[in-house]
Amino acid sequence: MTNHLQAEARPAASEGSDPVEPEPDLTVVVESAARQSRDEEFTEFVRTAGADLARTAWFLCGDDYQAEELTQQALVRTYVKWHRARAGDPLAYARRVLANQRIDSWRKRRREVLAAEPPERVGEDETGMLAERDRLVRALLALPPRRRKIVVLRHLVGLRESEVADDLGISVGTVKSTVSRSLAQLRATLGEHDHLDEGTIR
Repeated sequence: MTNHLQAEARPAASEGSDPVEPEPDLTVVVESAARQSRDEEFTEFVRTAGADLARTAWFLCGDDYQAEELTQQALVRTYVKWHRARAGDPLAYARRVLANQRIDSWRKRRREVLAAEPPERVGEDETGMLAERDRLVRALLALPPRRRKIVVLRHLVGLRESEVADDLGISVGTVKSTVSRSLAQLRATLGEHDHLDEGTIR
C-alpha cells in the first residue's frame, strides 16, 4: 500500500520531455577536482625543480642515461607520495628519494663508470672534473653503507643534521660523529693534499 502511494506521489514524466539527468555524485566530483589540483601542482613542481633534480642525479651517478632514469624513478615515487612531499619541501623530499635509490644501487654495484658532463654545466675542464668525481665516488664506496648514506644525505642532498637523524631514526649526535669519522676517512683515502668539505662533495 505504501509503495503504491509513493508511486502515485511521484510526478509522471510528460510525453516528449527530456529524461531527467541524475545529479552527479558529490564524492566523485570532489575527488576528481582534488586529483586535478594535485596533478597541476606536481606538473609545476617538475617544471621548476626538474633541472635541479637532474643535476643532483648526475652528481650521484655521473652518467647521463642513469641520471635520467634515476630522476624519472624519483619523480614517480614523489608523485605517488605527493600528499606527503607537498606538506614540507617537495624538492628536498625528491632529493631524498633520489639519494636512497642511488645508495641502494651502490650496494649492488661496486664499480662506477663516470662519463659525459652534468646537465647545463659548461666552462670547466671536463677531464679534470670527471677524474675528481670518479675519485670521490670510489672513496664514498669504500665507506660502510650506513656511513655512506649519512654522508650523502648530509652533504650531497643537503639535509640538516636533524633531518638526517629523523630520516634514519638515529640521534643528531650519531649523525655528527658519523660524518666526522667518515670525512676523516675520505680525506685519508683521497690524500691529505685534498681539501674535502661540503663544497667538494656537492
